[in-house]
Amino acid sequence: MAQPREIPVYLFRGFLESGKTTFIMNTLQDPYFYNGERTLLIACEEGEEEYDPAILARHNTVLVNVEEQEELTAAFLEECNRKYKPDRVMIEYNGTWVLGDTLMIVSPDDWIYVQTICTVDASTYKSYMSNMGSMMVEQYRDADMVLFNRCDENSKKSFMRSNVKAVNRPAQILYEAAEGHEFDDSEDDLPFDVNANVIDIADDDYGLWYMDALDNPDKYKGKTVHFKAMVYKGPHFAKNVIVPGRHAMTCCADDIAFVGFMCKGDVCKEFAKRDWVYVTAQVKVEFIPAYKEKGPMLYAQKIEKAQPPEEQLVYFT
Repeated sequence: MAQPREIPVYLFRGFLESGKTTFIMNTLQDPYFYNGERTLLIACEEGEEEYDPAILARHNTVLVNVEEQEELTAAFLEECNRKYKPDRVMIEYNGTWVLGDTLMIVSPDDWIYVQTICTVDASTYKSYMSNMGSMMVEQYRDADMVLFNRCDENSKKSFMRSNVKAVNRPAQILYEAAEGHEFDDSEDDLPFDVNANVIDIADDDYGLWYMDALDNPDKYKGKTVHFKAMVYKGPHFAKNVIVPGRHAMTCCADDIAFVGFMCKGDVCKEFAKRDWVYVTAQVKVEFIPAYKEKGPMLYAQKIEKAQPPEEQLVYFT
């Protein structure tokens, strides 16, 4: 009995004029992506950039436009599947439509969502985060890859990366230069000295340090850090274990999480949940069941009582 074929589906998200169409066109023309396969391209948004019919034809791609979200029914997608018999599907989703699980539920059974890609205009990102952060975050919260395009010398990679990683740690993040600009894709310099005998983390820099240590734990392996934090103690923690951390706002007041690393040491026993403290600790990299992988583990050298910072919330800026 023949096995049912699986049709890979690539979902592209992002606001209008974020570069989705350009990225899709470039992908179709990439020899590593195209090898004669028949592609069904469902476009749910029409921006200034239009699909070139000649390029679509040369790359065996049929374009189907969808103007209203209500059109994305099971019957519609099944008809597209039957009529065009695609080897793969690319969906340019409308940035203002709520996604949820709706699209996956109504899709044909042989469609397998293999990758979600979010394009972001770096030149407007900070403004969008300031004015409609929750909507922006929803674009990339579940994306496998986030592409910041139109980057230039003013683009703050650490700000963009930290915001994404705060809600979507596994995401691959890429940066692309604006047209006519050369772009240094190395990471921004951090606002603290990682080579100091004691890495002193200012209150306003805790979010950047936390995300950098989470992504690059070996950078801090064996080093000593000093920072201010609030104590968290879980109900099943050993007496000599705490999590010194901060409450972080990822996009809006409704999206706040406590972020910190586990810390061991006899001195930890002296502090209660919600105490504010100065922590001096050595960083080691260990497998931690709570992380389900290797990550930073702090070994306390000194912990002292502290006053709360002026701004208790952390922002990934």
